[in-house]
Amino acid sequence: MCLGVPGQVVEWIDRDPLFGRALIEFGGIRRECPMACVPEAEAGDYVLVHAGIAITRIDEQQARQTLKDLASIAADQDDHETSQESER
Repeated sequence: MCLGVPGQVVEWIDRDPLFGRALIEFGGIRRECPMACVPEAEAGDYVLVHAGIAITRIDEQQARQTLKDLASIAADQDDHETSQESER
């Protein structure tokens, strides 16, 4: 299974067409990501990051919904693990 995670472009570090990089924020955590696939992205835009590379721009509403869904899945997993531990 492949997973792309939305992140928000904080700032460009290098705008080189092939080796461009930007600082991307994922829920308060910032990472540097290659941006060759999305050279049109600007600070404030959301991008989908797969395997550490920004692969496409996505709209803010879609990004927020995906982040909400991922948080819900994580919470459900935590609840499941907690209930399994209490059954032991």
